[in-house]
Amino acid sequence: MDESLNHFKFARFSFFLKAIGDIVLPLYKGSTLRGAFGHVFKKVVCINREKVCNQCLLKNKCVYSYVFETPPPPDSSKMRKYPYVPHPFVITPPLEKKQDYKREDPIFFQLVLIGKCIDFLPYFIYTFDELGKMGIGKGRGEYQLQEVRLLHPGQNEGIIYSDRDKILHTHFKAIQIDNLQPIAPSPSTLYLNFLTPTRLKYDERLSPFLEFHILFRNLLRRISLLSYFHCGEELDVDFKALIDRAKKIKLIRSDLRWSDWERYSNRQSTKMKMGGLVGEILFEGDFKPFMPYLLLGEYIHVGKGTSFGLGKYKILNLGS
Repeated sequence: MDESLNHFKFARFSFFLKAIGDIVLPLYKGSTLRGAFGHVFKKVVCINREKVCNQCLLKNKCVYSYVFETPPPPDSSKMRKYPYVPHPFVITPPLEKKQDYKREDPIFFQLVLIGKCIDFLPYFIYTFDELGKMGIGKGRGEYQLQEVRLLHPGQNEGIIYSDRDKILHTHFKAIQIDNLQPIAPSPSTLYLNFLTPTRLKYDERLSPFLEFHILFRNLLRRISLLSYFHCGEELDVDFKALIDRAKKIKLIRSDLRWSDWERYSNRQSTKMKMGGLVGEILFEGDFKPFMPYLLLGEYIHVGKGTSFGLGKYKILNLGS
């Protein structure tokens, strides 16, 4: 694997919920989970609730600010003119079409924590437990957080937290690049399935189509920023050389389509369209230099809105 990614670490968990009352969720559940989490998280940890984060003296030391608002540090050499940097977490919602959950119905979602944010797992578990008591979705249906399990490639799921004993087990290993095994050592085809709307920018605008270099530019930028802000090191690679090689990858077949959905933004007090590309696409070329990034991208997603679960893709098949 690529040694330049050896410092990059993350952890992945499954949250298992049980509906206590009727819960009504939208078709795409990522916005509801992420928005409700943020609302309760601020109540749990913020000591200065009347102010927005960018005006608070504690913003650079606050858990909520770091996790949910994520401002660039004062001494940052990247994104200094931006109010926020990429969040260090990804919530992947249930991808099922079911929207009405009755009493005793199971609900589960996945959470990825990146770099330093892994240490804040107890905050996530406590917040989602509290959220269950407050209720979620239309009518504020309540749920019970039953279990949280660790997901690690090549290992059996381990219980991190159970509602039965209320004990949190934090002695686990994070996932690193060496834990992600390539399907083929030198693949010549890449078959991807985009499972949630994927919003990729090229030339300062959302791209309505996909070429490999557009995907890779977005993925490389995301990994680079997560590496710098949350894993403690700059990504030491030749960006230009990699992108030049990415331009040589050929598009063989695209069955992608644009999928629209809306979310309500409390910050902007308006509904926002968050559409993106979903479906399958096939590329051909030499993918050996890109494989570590592509494998990592399966877990951390790509593009805009990843904390909502957008940009989730799966490598379906690789041929040598």
